[in-house]
Amino acid sequence: MNRWLVIPVLLAVFCLWSASGASAQFKEKAFTQSYNDHKDSLSRSDTSDKVVNFQEIFGGLAHKRSMRIGSMFGTSIFLPGTAQIYNKEYWKLPIFYGGMAAGITTGCIYNNKFKNSGLESDRQIMMWSFIGAGVFYYASLMDGVASYKSDKNPLPGRATIYSILLPGLGQIYNKEYWKLPIYWGGLVGSAHFWAVNQKNFIRFRDIYREAVEPGYSGPITAEQAKYYRNTYRRYRDYSIVAFGIVYLLQIIDANVFCYMHDFNVSDDLEVNLSPTVIMPPENSYAMARPAAGVSLGFRF
Repeated sequence: MNRWLVIPVLLAVFCLWSASGASAQFKEKAFTQSYNDHKDSLSRSDTSDKVVNFQEIFGGLAHKRSMRIGSMFGTSIFLPGTAQIYNKEYWKLPIFYGGMAAGITTGCIYNNKFKNSGLESDRQIMMWSFIGAGVFYYASLMDGVASYKSDKNPLPGRATIYSILLPGLGQIYNKEYWKLPIYWGGLVGSAHFWAVNQKNFIRFRDIYREAVEPGYSGPITAEQAKYYRNTYRRYRDYSIVAFGIVYLLQIIDANVFCYMHDFNVSDDLEVNLSPTVIMPPENSYAMARPAAGVSLGFRF
């Protein structure tokens, strides 16, 4: 498999996992408060750990039952237009499908032309056609999430998927704008260091290949080139890991703090200090006796 195909495949799997299963884990018993309306069957089903519920999917598409936003989004990844059908916005289907079909068709045509002609103009048209198809696909996902109707506002699932689709958008949805420089700075910084280290890695990799050939007389020896090649490759990999960590953190942050939107904290803080008797555990030694102590309690 082409290595460039691995990235979108892994991203699609991650998005489906995040939207359908992981979001329930983030909120599980958070602060022992109930964030779901027990009278709302859709809200109760949001705590389910099922990744794919075909009864929910087909029932939602037939408009016979409610569909969780995570299930709708996960299905839309593999079947574009699912969200528009569930949201009853059928008029959008020709726009998204037409845009994707036009981009893919034009890209394939100019890909064949480029193979025969080798012209840079054909390659550019091919590339931008495929990018255009991707933009329509991305827009269909974003539109489905934005148009999803829910009685709960803000909706944690929407905040989570917003962050998956566009880092920082979940924080904007939660109105926590002060976090944007932190996450965007981390992502941009990681991408910058990846580009710098990748450039230097390629440079010293090429020097090393030349240095091991007979007749090489450059200023950098093969051992030096090998050392710098491995060093920059390691730093490049660290940059990728850092980008992934920041990306994952902003998703978790959007999910958790959206659930905490209704977390009630009283303005009345109280500290209770009182004497008490500390009883020994039941399985303690026979010599253990009750002891006097102090009980300190906080209420907020």
